[in-house]
Amino acid sequence: MLGSARATTDVTGAIPKSPPKLSRALDPEDHRRAIAAMSTALDPQGSGMSVNWDNPETGAKGSFTPIGQPYPLEGMICRAFHADIAVNETQESLQGAACREKTAEWALTEVKLLKKG
Repeated sequence: MLGSARATTDVTGAIPKSPPKLSRALDPEDHRRAIAAMSTALDPQGSGMSVNWDNPETGAKGSFTPIGQPYPLEGMICRAFHADIAVNETQESLQGAACREKTAEWALTEVKLLKKG
């Protein structure tokens, strides 16, 4: 009885989706620096220009460039971006979007690797 009641409450009909990641090549400190640069670049009160970041310890570096104007979505403010990330021999060009509530941190909502060439 208890087992079937629990199963009923656990079933939602949706599989939780893990949030998108910037790059598998980034270590935790690279990721922290990249997200800080993204937050600055996407700020609706900012300049709208590219923001660069780097980590002298690992040699990782990159940039975020906002694309278009911020837009509202489900009570949040969102903005698209283009990012370039270089770690060792790996270079990635990404396009994505992030959203945030008024006082919250930016959270990635979409990230895709752009095809080269």
